[in-house]
Amino acid sequence: MTKNILISGGSVAGLTLAFWLREHGFAVTVVERAPSLRDGGYKIDIRGAALDVAARMGLLDEVRRHSTDMQVARFVDARGRQIGTMSAQLFGGREGDDVEIMRGDLTRLLHAATGDGVEYVFDDSITALRETPEGVRVAFANSAPRTFDLVVGADGLHSNVRALAFGEESRFVHDLGHYISIFTVPNHLRLDRTEMMYPAPGRSTGMYSTGRGDDAKAMFLFSSPPLEYDRRDAAQQKKLLADLFSGQGWEVPRLLDAMEDAPDFYLDSISQVRMDRWSSGRVALVGDAAYAASPASGQGTSLALVGAYVLAGCLAEAAGDHATGFAAYEREMRHFVEENQRLAANNLKGMVLKSTAQIRFQMLMLRLMPHLPGKNRMIERVTEPIRKAATAITIRDYRTPAS
Repeated sequence: MTKNILISGGSVAGLTLAFWLREHGFAVTVVERAPSLRDGGYKIDIRGAALDVAARMGLLDEVRRHSTDMQVARFVDARGRQIGTMSAQLFGGREGDDVEIMRGDLTRLLHAATGDGVEYVFDDSITALRETPEGVRVAFANSAPRTFDLVVGADGLHSNVRALAFGEESRFVHDLGHYISIFTVPNHLRLDRTEMMYPAPGRSTGMYSTGRGDDAKAMFLFSSPPLEYDRRDAAQQKKLLADLFSGQGWEVPRLLDAMEDAPDFYLDSISQVRMDRWSSGRVALVGDAAYAASPASGQGTSLALVGAYVLAGCLAEAAGDHATGFAAYEREMRHFVEENQRLAANNLKGMVLKSTAQIRFQMLMLRLMPHLPGKNRMIERVTEPIRKAATAITIRDYRTPAS
């Protein structure tokens, strides 16, 4: 019986996996590179099967209580004149019970739910993995080596565990031809549960606030061939973004000025992780490390929640037999992952428009939609693909053989 499991990564996938492994009776350690729980981040959606997982964790009411409650998305031109508007629900592709929450709020809820039964090691990371007859011998950057029965990488798009156990990132990470940058700025527009978007050919700039506190989030999306930069050098990335958006209208210059003091600057490619298998020996991957669908899918958080739940359940049903448990996890998740990854390419077409003509047409359709016959069916067609993908798996109960 596998007893001791190390999880690398203390975000949504890692914390959800820790919760369910502990529920199934495993001893769990989480190692996180950051010096403390990662706060901040942008707004994220929980849909379909992921809502069921949150409910089974006893967290759904709290998740809803922390909803962003966004109301409207407004589109503006370079001079700040409104050129289109739509409900925040439709803008985010949400319907029914879907809920939007800030990533930091969800992370805190998940961390609190793990209680005292999980060991956390912050400000550390894995430097080497060596499988032995006794388990996996793990070397750390700041701690003494330890042996675990299993190791799970829940450490995101640029997974350290994946690189150590499966090989170079370039084999698995597929660039979708776009980049995203998000960071906190002062809410100088005094936005309250409102999202502002300024579309331009090949790039789109946004700013939104949930109405809580005095700050807002700035978001920059742009199409580009692969860019060369140091992922650890924020100053270099900020200059790159400033150069790319130089000369843009609306609030772009002011947002770029605020970028210099942002405590949480983030820039990365919009990419997917595609792998033939998510386990190797006693090492497995979950969430973005295994099957990132990209921010363009709107389903990264849901994949993390569902994947962690399924992985823990399959290991429990297999009585800790990792070979059996990992194989069952891949069988149950593969279709769900493929359906959700398929969303990204189509979504990107509407997020970053190629030409002024496309922008004008999209804004015209927004203005006409409320007056068109069959508008409800048109809206359903917009949300249908993500609804089908979000429910493309049946969440079942997992029981250990003993129970």
